[in-house]
Amino acid sequence: MGHDPKALNRRGFIAATAAFGATVLASPALALSGSTEIEGDISSSVSRNVSSFRALDWRPYFADLRNGAILADTQSRAVHFWSADESIYRLYPSSVPLTPDLTRLGRTEIIKKVEGPDWRPTPEMRQRNPEWPEYIPAGPDSPLGSHAMWLTWQYYRIHGTHDTRKIGRRSSNGCIGLYNEHIAELFSLSTIGTQVMLI
Repeated sequence: MGHDPKALNRRGFIAATAAFGATVLASPALALSGSTEIEGDISSSVSRNVSSFRALDWRPYFADLRNGAILADTQSRAVHFWSADESIYRLYPSSVPLTPDLTRLGRTEIIKKVEGPDWRPTPEMRQRNPEWPEYIPAGPDSPLGSHAMWLTWQYYRIHGTHDTRKIGRRSSNGCIGLYNEHIAELFSLSTIGTQVMLI
């Protein structure tokens, strides 16, 4: 059998590609530029990206399902939705506030829904992070992702995110974040007046 230089080159190429891929995969995730929903690189402060996927019954949390109900569980990092007629139940992984002082718990409801939301930092965010931009238009750089739902509490939202590393983590400045495909579905299932409870 003779020596085939093409086979050696192919083998060498495949080995080099595999070694390069392993190096890239082993590297820590870098913070995306323009991401303003969290402070700093989350890989240094959050060791796991986990949500607790456990179906729940709505009755311990809501008296009824008038207008549907959303339960955001900040401990398990999951969002539950029940339709008013109980025909639809959804469970989504979520991001939750980074620290307890950024977390608001209790009952509220959806008062506004926006597809393609723009973003402005709250006064507290600007105080903590003066380098952040004052405004980001709707689009791939918006920290609110593809859809956002305003709650009765000022500055609090349930919204999407373009930075998928945040989901399953304590990574937000107070809001509840979902994958864009999940917020799009929840957005379509919810109405103005849908009950919301954060626990």
